[in-house]
Amino acid sequence: MSAGGAVDADTHVAPASLADLVPYLPAYWRDYVEGAALRLDPTQAGAYPPGAATVPAPADVETLRTQVLDAPAPGGTPVDVAVLSATSAFDVSRNPYYDAALCRALNDWVTATFLDHDPRLRGSIAVPSGDPEAAVEEIDRRAGDPRFVQVMLPVRGHDHRYGHRRFLPVFEAIAEHDLVVGLHAWGRAGSAATTTGFTHTYLQDYLAQGQIAQGQLTSLVVEGVLGRLPALRVVVAECGFSWLPPLLWRLDKEWKGIWREVPWVTRPPSEYLREQVRLTSTPAHLPADPDELVEALEILDPASLVLYAGDHPHVHGDGTERLLAALGPADRAAVLGGTARTFLLDRGSPARPPRTRSSTTPHRREEAPR
Repeated sequence: MSAGGAVDADTHVAPASLADLVPYLPAYWRDYVEGAALRLDPTQAGAYPPGAATVPAPADVETLRTQVLDAPAPGGTPVDVAVLSATSAFDVSRNPYYDAALCRALNDWVTATFLDHDPRLRGSIAVPSGDPEAAVEEIDRRAGDPRFVQVMLPVRGHDHRYGHRRFLPVFEAIAEHDLVVGLHAWGRAGSAATTTGFTHTYLQDYLAQGQIAQGQLTSLVVEGVLGRLPALRVVVAECGFSWLPPLLWRLDKEWKGIWREVPWVTRPPSEYLREQVRLTSTPAHLPADPDELVEALEILDPASLVLYAGDHPHVHGDGTERLLAALGPADRAAVLGGTARTFLLDRGSPARPPRTRSSTTPHRREEAPR
């Protein structure tokens, strides 16, 4: 692995069909799948507008090598590492027990199909986000494999945002194992996409991914998860990133006047997010005007906050290419791989804050007076 190569922080892989996962399922669930005639959508085509690239994600390592690993990143930079996003379990079942079995099988399939065959690959642990106890069990099972670097959660989860106390054991397990939270676009279609309820058109639903991501990050800060777990790191994938500066400004502004509601948030919310959150480069919603683009990037500081992602096989326009072209050599190198190496790939760094699971009760007002 060269120090100057690219780290692709979001590369999709998916089983060609549920049959690929059947060998990794216990006999009971194999019979369940056959009896219920269950299926997987290898393209997740319903998540993307008509005309978007909805070809299947690679289902074997040779296809992945041809399409991603042996194809350069923008500017001709070779891809040194690709972090795999297997999101096939995001929205397939309301049976929590099958959901857990499917995630376990998906992780085993990713290991046997990809990680065992190319040292440039890193994995994301799929977990049943509706069952925190089962999610912790799967994190503990897979965390001993250093090739897994993050835990994949759908940005559109359940009616509780991820800052809710029911998810705290999941984040404690992630932090204890020095893994990263991969908060990826899409997820549970049965959950309301906005703070005011369900959407009524597909356009609203498609646009909501960045809004949902903002709600999740706000929840993680305001409900105290990031403050309680300073070692926890979060990568927001495929949700854009240009919305971050207005969110940071508004959070800090309102916190100054309403801090008594959240006394455990002991410093400006923007500090937690800048320290503990990164976002992938694709899709990049950036101004078309070159001067406005430069101003936007000065405010955003992409070298510190943005990780390059090809998001293969999805196509979102040329935003990432324009982002990289507008950066100087040092900042471009940071986005392409430098920041990802320290934030996403460097498990076990001695510079991390302490990583232990908490046995304390949820925050109370008297615990953190200003």
